[in-house]
Amino acid sequence: MQVIIKKDYDEMSKLAAGMIAEVIRKKPRCVLGLATGSTPLGTYKELIRLHKKERLDFSQVVTFNLDEYVGLDPNHNQSYWYFMYQNLFKHINIRIENVHVPNGKAPDVEAYCAWYDGEIERAGGIDIQVLGIGGNGHIAFNEPGTALFSRTGWVVLDKRTIEDNARFFKRKADVPRYAISMGTGTILEAQRIILLATKESKADAIAASVEGPITANVPASALQLHPDCTFIVDKAAASKLCRKYGSTPKKLPRQ
Repeated sequence: MQVIIKKDYDEMSKLAAGMIAEVIRKKPRCVLGLATGSTPLGTYKELIRLHKKERLDFSQVVTFNLDEYVGLDPNHNQSYWYFMYQNLFKHINIRIENVHVPNGKAPDVEAYCAWYDGEIERAGGIDIQVLGIGGNGHIAFNEPGTALFSRTGWVVLDKRTIEDNARFFKRKADVPRYAISMGTGTILEAQRIILLATKESKADAIAASVEGPITANVPASALQLHPDCTFIVDKAAASKLCRKYGSTPKKLPRQ
């Protein structure tokens, strides 16, 4: 595991986008694992800039998103398909047939989740996976207590996650209680992982994930097991780390 501390969100986003762009340039038909939420928005904005200003080519890229709310139609303004289309896909030359976002309206969720994992495998596996982190340490929608090597499946959202996401809906009661999510085990199969975190509200989760024990109570702590995982955080999100880290990658000992 590596930890890179940047001075602000803009620096974080540019570094993450640069890492993704490097993968695309080296392997035009690469497979990207993508995340939603406010944290990766700066990264997507920079990827759009690289596409428009530096001709970064997404025409062969295949993408798989981490998760989607159960019950939301893709056209719902809070669905993750809608989020990705508005904030990335419509601004680049990606082929929509190469885009995969879990179907929150799938009639047979169990069968669909097995198919989704199979599609990732058939695409050759994820080359680089982008993650955010919840205040409770969740990655994707793998809430505390989720098995460390779980597969893509139907999950019940944690109370804190529902409260955190309520700001995006008119009423807290409108927040879905269930989601389809890549499992932690599915995520760990990516060749490379980058996790982004900003603001002091994520500081406890970052400290527990990086320096704490590997435990299902902090799902992101499972990333300590990955051979090529980089945490890119700002100073506020890094504020509760006990070790010293610089702005350049430094290897951490296995926990």
